Amino acid sequence: MGFLTGKTAIITGGGYSVLSDGRCGSIGYGIATAYAKEGANLVITGRNIPKLEKAKEELEKLYGIKVLALSGDISAGNDNKATAQAVVDAAIKEFGRIDVLINNAQASASGVTIQDHTTEQFDLAIYSGLYAAFYYMQACYPYLKETQGSIINFASGAGLFGNYGQCAYAAAKEGIRGLSRVAATEWAKDGINTNVVCPLAWTAQLEGFEKAYPEAFKANVKMPPAGHFGDPETEIGRVCVQLANPDFKYMNGETLTLEGGMGLRP
Repeated sequence: MGFLTGKTAIITGGGYSVLSDGRCGSIGYGIATAYAKEGANLVITGRNIPKLEKAKEELEKLYGIKVLALSGDISAGNDNKATAQAVVDAAIKEFGRIDVLINNAQASASGVTIQDHTTEQFDLAIYSGLYAAFYYMQACYPYLKETQGSIINFASGAGLFGNYGQCAYAAAKEGIRGLSRVAATEWAKDGINTNVVCPLAWTAQLEGFEKAYPEAFKANVKMPPAGHFGDPETEIGRVCVQLANPDFKYMNGETLTLEGGMGLRP
């Protein structure tokens, strides 16, 4: 039994994805796998229902946990507050508690310069990332207060370093960092721990990009100083497990940058 047995985690963007060698192929699924191995019951959300259902099937079969797979599309024109609240209500109905909220989901139009960005492209990033984190944090707050739980939000080096062609993505991620710091200040008295992870992981998306556009990949994707990209499960996922450990409460408000395994590790 893992130390998260009996606890519940909500993970946005947790659909099934694997690399060509069968390892976890996305950060969300890597986190879900790491949490499942520690016995946590999961609520995973996303836009791609088949990927969510596949993740539910695999995680329940391999680790004997319970998974709720729920649509959670936060986007312009939707009743996003109601969408987030419905996910939280379903989690409480099924499991009776929420111990961890992980805001991982993010969509964007990368490679588009500021002057060429459309309002729709900007909205895509801001709503799927920043607004999603805001609404899920609001909806989860009373239950995280009860469990003295953890919030783990995902930002990016794109915002920290100003990556070319990622204006909306960078803006959303920097907004998430600011929101997280305020939550760490306001909710610390309630025993809620809030942290930000800025990862660089080897994912199925990057793998496909390298195969399809090798020259563009070489020009734009730089190897981290550690000499390898982060593993979505064993490095980034395990860091998220560690941040749910009560012994790490002192880290409230920290931003953790993980590049190729560098950073906080269990």
